[in-house]
Amino acid sequence: MSTQANIKRIDFEDGVWAEVVRDFYNPIIKRRELTLIIHHVLKSTPMRINLRLGIAEKLGVDLQRVYVRRIDSEYGIGRSKAIIHIYDSVDRVKKFEPEYIIDRNGGINPFEEEE
Repeated sequence: MSTQANIKRIDFEDGVWAEVVRDFYNPIIKRRELTLIIHHVLKSTPMRINLRLGIAEKLGVDLQRVYVRRIDSEYGIGRSKAIIHIYDSVDRVKKFEPEYIIDRNGGINPFEEEE
């Protein structure tokens, strides 16, 4: 089991919140795997970077270790299902996350300019 506390609800900005329906620590890959139901009634589906930032802040982990694998929105309901991976280290991210997932999430350092 993860050393981090199990959280059942994560509040984001503007009335958007998520309930954690699955919180599993994968000891082989060394990552925490979350399944969230995100409630965003009368709002658009949250962007991946905003989910990453919110989860990193609420759970007290480094942004470089948080990746949104998938977001599935339900039509007309204002609810989405998201799969989130939180790795123990950036090295584990590079080893297990596909490059296209890292790119979709804005890269390892989304706010750092490339030279």
